[in-house]
Amino acid sequence: MFKRLFVANRGEVAARIVRACRELQIEVVCAASTADLKANFQYLQQADQVVCIGGSAPSASYLQLEQIVQAAKQTNCSALHPGWGFLAENSLFAALCEQHGISFIGPDAATMDMMALKVPARAAAMAAGLPVVPGSEGLLDSPTDAIRVANEVGYPVVLKADAGGGGRGIRRCDNDGEVSKAFADAAREAESAFGNAALYLEKYILGGRHIEFQVLGDGRGKAIHLGERECSIQRRHQKLLEEAPSPMLNSEQRANYGEMSARATAHWNYSGAGTIEYLLDEDGSLYFLEMNTRLQVEHPVSESITGIDLMQQQIIIAAGGSLPCTQDEVQLNGHAIELRVNAEDTDDDFRPTPGELTKFKINGNSIRFDTHLQAGDSVSPFYDSLLGKVIAHANTREQCIDMLVAAIDDADVEGVPTTLGLQRNILLNDDFKNARCDTLWLESFLGGNK
Repeated sequence: MFKRLFVANRGEVAARIVRACRELQIEVVCAASTADLKANFQYLQQADQVVCIGGSAPSASYLQLEQIVQAAKQTNCSALHPGWGFLAENSLFAALCEQHGISFIGPDAATMDMMALKVPARAAAMAAGLPVVPGSEGLLDSPTDAIRVANEVGYPVVLKADAGGGGRGIRRCDNDGEVSKAFADAAREAESAFGNAALYLEKYILGGRHIEFQVLGDGRGKAIHLGERECSIQRRHQKLLEEAPSPMLNSEQRANYGEMSARATAHWNYSGAGTIEYLLDEDGSLYFLEMNTRLQVEHPVSESITGIDLMQQQIIIAAGGSLPCTQDEVQLNGHAIELRVNAEDTDDDFRPTPGELTKFKINGNSIRFDTHLQAGDSVSPFYDSLLGKVIAHANTREQCIDMLVAAIDDADVEGVPTTLGLQRNILLNDDFKNARCDTLWLESFLGGNK
């Protein structure tokens, strides 16, 4: 096991890593920007050492590859955890860590490169036996090329950025004219966001639902899955609520697609925790979308129903350890729902609302609350607006809903607007209660409540 680990991230995920290291009896060194160093969050106080890695802006601190690796070396850390966001899926960062003798908590650079771009990832998925959405075999040369493929697979279709993420570089098209018009716009947005204007095309799945399987690989050809999560409650491709298992999959589908996901993970010699994302169509078929080569924000719902600590397992596997169990030993117990609580004004187009949390208390019967904040802390304007995650685990989905509504009603949060009010309305909505929400549902719900 590692003696000392460097946390190359901030906020809630950094607090989660610190907790896992404490439980594994690993010394921990935390990176901090000047803004976070001044804030002196509780997780920084719990670290064995804190190193300032640069200015408040992410570009001056948490995105500085060489500064971070140098800090890890100078503090005698043998391992580094990237968390999620920032450099978590940056293959150059992973390679730089390895070059300096630091174990990167995650897959190797080659695997990250394979999954970083959507077209190579589609090819890798097909080679591993995963079903993919019908679409272009490679990158598109021009609007004419895109129109040709669109007519082959049938409208509606969606143009996507090869290097895409977060909903950028995506355009739905319903006819040739829309493809022709959207091509340049999508390419321009992709170039601006990712420095890569390349596009590909897929058939648009009407009524699609976002399903993802949590996988663990040992990097030596063995892998297991920990069931699926449903993440269809999204606004502009950003998740607001997640649950496990999906109310839309039956046990046969769960076993079938879970086995395929684990087999693909083993085929790639994948190391650590990863998520294989799918789109579920109205006929009950799943199609591969992408693989996230890191731990997901919503991992607690999978931890809740399996009893397996994914953060700890990431570290154990990176240290050369084995998988926590065989697939036959994985048990899915009950249901879990997570709310991402953000400092955002839902009545003002989800505008981020930095400021001081004058009160901050969220609890409830058997509720798990993952956060890095406490009353008196400030939400910084420099970073994402995530305040924390509220997770309910119970025997049934209905019990989880009731627990979360009660926790929201009992919450005492003041100082900044949050998403809790909207999430309460979602939980109590009949469409959600009856599992009728696809990936477009939230936009329609918001439009109908203006």
